[in-house]
Amino acid sequence: MEQEQQILNRISEMVAAEHRLRESLRAGGVDMAEEHRRLGALEHELDQCWDLLRQRRAKAEFGQDPDEARVRPASQVEGYQS
Repeated sequence: MEQEQQILNRISEMVAAEHRLRESLRAGGVDMAEEHRRLGALEHELDQCWDLLRQRRAKAEFGQDPDEARVRPASQVEGYQS
């Protein structure tokens, strides 16, 4: 359960970073291209975190070791539907 909490904490950190980035754009601190680049990176990592969390929960549900779940490449997890 500690691993899951760490993943959830990381997700919360990234969501907060996304909000700060959008606010910085509104305030003129970053330009649109920089915002898109940084948001893209955040979105990739968020996709990976959510995927890892789902893997861990599925393994636990079916009696497997959740610690066997691994971060998959962003290209593999992008576009998954929740």
